[in-house]
Amino acid sequence: MLKVASRCNLDCDYCYVYHLADQSWRAQPRFMSDETVAATAERIAEHARVHGLDAVSIRLHGGEPLLAGPERLGRIVGALRARLSGLTEVAVTVQTNGVLLDEAMAAFLVDEDIGVGVSLDGDRYANDLHRTYLNGRSSYDEVVAGIAMMRRPEFRSHFLGLLCTVQLAADPVRVWDSLLDLEVPTLDFLLPHGTWERPPPGLEPGDARTPYADWLIPLFDRWFDAPARPVAVRTFESLLHLSLGGRASHESFGLGPIALVVVETDGSYEQVDSMKAVDEGAAATGRGVFTDPLDALFALPTVTQRQLGLDALGERCRACEIVSTCGGGLFPHRYRPGTGFTNPSVYCADLYALITHIQRRLEEALERRGTSLAAIRAS
Repeated sequence: MLKVASRCNLDCDYCYVYHLADQSWRAQPRFMSDETVAATAERIAEHARVHGLDAVSIRLHGGEPLLAGPERLGRIVGALRARLSGLTEVAVTVQTNGVLLDEAMAAFLVDEDIGVGVSLDGDRYANDLHRTYLNGRSSYDEVVAGIAMMRRPEFRSHFLGLLCTVQLAADPVRVWDSLLDLEVPTLDFLLPHGTWERPPPGLEPGDARTPYADWLIPLFDRWFDAPARPVAVRTFESLLHLSLGGRASHESFGLGPIALVVVETDGSYEQVDSMKAVDEGAAATGRGVFTDPLDALFALPTVTQRQLGLDALGERCRACEIVSTCGGGLFPHRYRPGTGFTNPSVYCADLYALITHIQRRLEEALERRGTSLAAIRAS
């Protein structure tokens, strides 16, 4: 993940970069320089060569990455592809808030073979709860216009879909229907970042309530029961895959090792950027592209911990019957002062309720087909 721009043109008040514990963005250069890009490309090439990587995925991120503009983004992608050509396959994507996705920008991204993901939190009400400009002005119409632009025939091949952060104050069914109306290829629901010390909105850690599961379960049922799936939903598909005995997933679930590093605009390596929800400097590694190979990150205990799967979890998680699916939840969400990251997720009750519901629905569906979840896992 390359932080090509450290500033943003929106002021989403739940943003882990600007509004949570770590404020290191203030000291970062506004944009990644050509020198930093060249050094980053060299480190990726070195890593691909040493480990014989068949493919590398590069996500342009921020802040708002499109603030870098077509000329700068073109130089960044060109330098990366030039250095990695013949060495490994390169897939480049960008995650954007969508407000700069006009026709010229969409054409540039498609011409450069850059896949485009957009962030939107649902209908106008849900989105404008938090995703506004600094002066409070709505971003909704501009984002929806950007999505419509990416759905045009000449651009849709590079439209990856939407990321939607769950807003408990919004009606989940209205959010679901509004997202389906946009006719996007994929979407995913993200949990707001928080820790046991600084819990997410609406949670009192340790109580029995499951507000986030209660929000997501009706959407899973609508999706699961549809005669034809209207859209791919990454969270639901990942949890079904893991429940059936699969291993591959994204970083929020499962016990697989994490294969992600963040490069900040100054070239410093960081752990997954959601670690900024934990504390000032929690994502920092003290290493960077100008001095260190990527393998140097394995000297850091928290990086190594994220590769250990079951062995990295606390006793309560290891004893849980859904641990192979849950995986302890997202790493930063486990943090608690004094015990670090060996705790269950601050979302433990929600994850348990959501996953066990999905597994019950899956078991019922398999029984109607004359088999069982246990039989599928055994095979």
